[in-house]
Amino acid sequence: MANIPENIPEEYRPISMWGYFGYEILFSIPIVGFILLIVFSVGGTKNMNLRNFARSYFCFLIIALILVVLGVVVFSAAAGTAMYYN
Repeated sequence: MANIPENIPEEYRPISMWGYFGYEILFSIPIVGFILLIVFSVGGTKNMNLRNFARSYFCFLIIALILVVLGVVVFSAAAGTAMYYN
């Protein structure tokens, strides 16, 4: 484990690699993870690194949702056009 100085305040303490991995798994749980993601994103934790990680994960989910919706719309439009012309 990395040597973390003891004089760093709790709100600035870095998260370990396993911590990021664990939070990513926690945020991947369908309903509970999403609720915790929202809570951590809006300030439900004192640790600034965890809050920023939750915000970045939330932005990733929004971008992924937009890409999935756009993919469904494009696929539906292509399938509808193909059915119309056949």
